[in-house]
Amino acid sequence: MPALEEIGAREIIPGFFGRFIHGEQSSLAFWDIKKGSVMPEHQHPHEQITFVTEGAIQMVIGGKEFLFTRGMCHVIPPHTPHSAVAVEDCTVIDSFSPARDDYR
Repeated sequence: MPALEEIGAREIIPGFFGRFIHGEQSSLAFWDIKKGSVMPEHQHPHEQITFVTEGAIQMVIGGKEFLFTRGMCHVIPPHTPHSAVAVEDCTVIDSFSPARDDYR
């Protein structure tokens, strides 16, 4: 397995640059997100655990608004509508189960 820096980042939507590691049952996403970037509301069949390593990101999860800053985390259940706006440049780690085949 290469070092994280050796995995090419892909811009999934404007301002969201991800590096991905996949197992058979789960995926790990390392995001660099530019201030002001917007992840529109969406939902998916994957459980998602989000951990903010730097910066701040505003999220709406299941209709509730949260501000996540460095060191904070949250579990997003499968099929739960959620969206995000980067309040600052930030780095985020997302864990997905089952694996996100659309990010392979």
